[in-house]
Amino acid sequence: MEKGGSKGGAKRGKRKSGETPPGDTRDTRDDGTPAEPGRVVAHHGVAVLVRFDAGGERQIWLTPDQRAVAGDRVLVRGDRLVVEEAHGVLRRRDARGRERTIATNLDLLGIVVAPEPREPPGYIDRGFVIARAAGIEPMIIVNKTDLEGGPELAERLEEIYGPSATVLRVCAETGEGVEAIAAALSGGRLGALVGPSGVGKSSLLNALVEDLDLVVSELNRRSQKGRHTTTTATLHSLAGGGILVDTAGFKDFIAVDVETVEVAAFFPGFETALESECRFRDCLHRSEPECPVLAAVAAGEISERRHRAYLALLDEIAEPSRRR
Repeated sequence: MEKGGSKGGAKRGKRKSGETPPGDTRDTRDDGTPAEPGRVVAHHGVAVLVRFDAGGERQIWLTPDQRAVAGDRVLVRGDRLVVEEAHGVLRRRDARGRERTIATNLDLLGIVVAPEPREPPGYIDRGFVIARAAGIEPMIIVNKTDLEGGPELAERLEEIYGPSATVLRVCAETGEGVEAIAAALSGGRLGALVGPSGVGKSSLLNALVEDLDLVVSELNRRSQKGRHTTTTATLHSLAGGGILVDTAGFKDFIAVDVETVEVAAFFPGFETALESECRFRDCLHRSEPECPVLAAVAAGEISERRHRAYLALLDEIAEPSRRR
């Protein structure tokens, strides 16, 4: 089975109904003005910056009921913007619990971690499931490998996640391994880097994008947290043809629109076991009979620790559903 793959029906991360106004995905009006295809590269509240396929960029004002985010494919006719249907949608909840779409049409999600500050418990597993449920390929990027504990962290994550996805060792300060990120995005693929503040996402972007000079804040040694230096998602073109989204710091992934059956289908490390069919299509690998995941745990092929991590994420995802 290919890395990043698993059984189960992904929703492909399409934009939720209501996120764009009805009828806004196709422009049937024709006043003689040619429609220019392009992509939203930055969002500025009441307007977006569109980079056109034919070249050039222009700011387009949004109507009061219109929504567009970085990554959206659009058609521009005059001063009218039409948002096309999107896939690979990355969402998060803000501090008030409201759902926010960060970027669309993503092919790759780079989950950036570092020996300091360490990611919250379950961060990587949650990111994997969210990405796979949206039809986005996950990839782990271990930054700051020059720091104490960096090589050990990379080795441990390679052992856990190596069979499921690519694990890269990089150092933004020295440039080590950075070219591997660019290679993963070659051919026009669109990717995003996410990770807790302070792990070095802005430094990686500075190393990847020529003439880019993002503000990089120092890690607060007392709190072991970084200050948020990025406030809005922005697209940057790479020399090798890829596109990278600069996102605001993800203090933590809060799953949006993910179901328990998707956790069961997409949890990293279960791929080999799931090559055999579970007896029940909605099996959650808890205590169901004839479950290959439980059989793999009993045989020592999946560690009990990884199964406990899975159950913790399963309960976390199930809790909002119970409340609803």
